[in-house]
Amino acid sequence: MKNLLRNYGMILVLIGLCFLFSLLTLKKQTPESDSAVEQLVEQIHKNYGRDDLILTVGAFNKDSAPFASLLQEELQKEEFNNVRSIIGIPQDLRLALDEIKVSGNRPAVIATNGDVIKWRVIELIPDEYPEFADCEILTPTSTLWPDFLKRSNLLAIVDRIVVIAVMAIGMTMVIITGGIDLSVGSLIAVSAVISTSLMKTMGGLEAPDWVVLVGFIAGILSCGIIGGLGGFLVARFKVPPFITTLGIMLMGRGLAFMITGGFSIYQVPRALPWLGQGTSAGIPNTVILLFILYMIAHIFMSHTRMGRYIYAVGGNAEAARLSGVSVGFIIVFVYVISSLTAGLGGCIQASQLNTGTPNMGQMYELYVIAAVVVGGTSLSGGTGKILGTLIGVFVISVIQNGMNLMGIESYTQQVVLGMVILSAVLLDKARSSGKWYSLLKRGKPLTSQ
Repeated sequence: MKNLLRNYGMILVLIGLCFLFSLLTLKKQTPESDSAVEQLVEQIHKNYGRDDLILTVGAFNKDSAPFASLLQEELQKEEFNNVRSIIGIPQDLRLALDEIKVSGNRPAVIATNGDVIKWRVIELIPDEYPEFADCEILTPTSTLWPDFLKRSNLLAIVDRIVVIAVMAIGMTMVIITGGIDLSVGSLIAVSAVISTSLMKTMGGLEAPDWVVLVGFIAGILSCGIIGGLGGFLVARFKVPPFITTLGIMLMGRGLAFMITGGFSIYQVPRALPWLGQGTSAGIPNTVILLFILYMIAHIFMSHTRMGRYIYAVGGNAEAARLSGVSVGFIIVFVYVISSLTAGLGGCIQASQLNTGTPNMGQMYELYVIAAVVVGGTSLSGGTGKILGTLIGVFVISVIQNGMNLMGIESYTQQVVLGMVILSAVLLDKARSSGKWYSLLKRGKPLTSQ
């Protein structure tokens, strides 16, 4: 239990955040379209005759529009003979009511959903149309449920973090060795523009589907070569990783603008969005890819010799060298992996946006490093878990998503995120020095040694 909390203690924080934002976003929710339609059909079937005039009303370009159309179809299937659907603006409903009034008819039910119920024309029916005073306004019964726990929101959380989460796999390996990689944000742009430029050259909009794969491979491998160069400088010439990757970050961003001339690339194959926007069995393809990558990375770091070597280099590079580990090779390897994952992240983002643009990935390196540190990987090297990194990614994403749902300004979110990162670093420092566990064991305050 102690080891579980030590390695994955942030999962308790994640659960706590989910609980907090669930409480803060709790509100009355209207049922989803199908269940809402089913609910109203049952009420109308029970209380009204098949010849009664029933109006289904929806607002133009709102969720209530398809709801109104679907409700009309279902009522007609139930052999209600006098159903009329009105989709538009309040003036359209007013004109329809005037027409019904002139004809001497009267509606028995106005069935609607969403914002339509707030229309002024509906509120004024008893005053402006007294002959319609008996008309009942039917809406689906609302229930209390958090916006945070909506299926669409949970899928959106996962879908939005895919690029950062993929990049965090490589960054975790780099930080475990005691390094840092500031270049990953610019490598997203390099990968995206190289892959989409190649796709455009090989046929553009009319290119076959396999061209997308060729473009992705070219973009990812290009980033891998750049990462290998950085790793070689760190391993062979002992250049500090911070300076090396800072230089590559600037070079990569400049290279992306040079390739495109500062413009976005739009003439891409129609199959490009499949990875970033498509689904399989109702699950986003990006989510499936993320699950596969993390399982592979977890097995690699936990159950392979190379994974143990990475931990050994981060724990004590000299001891690892004396034990026969090729320290230089390991350092180059982790920087190549970090760059490859950044390249894959660029391909995913290009697929999500259906374009390649040189300003992609700005500030992503900071979010990735923050996720790795929050997930429990020590900046001093030697410790960290791949699955812990995934938890860290979710922690940051949940915080941002929860604040978005609550309408908190973006600059306030940056302050909160900065506090989270600082807190994670302090916890890492306390944990590595042993004070954290002394505090838990004896309940004494932290004191400096």
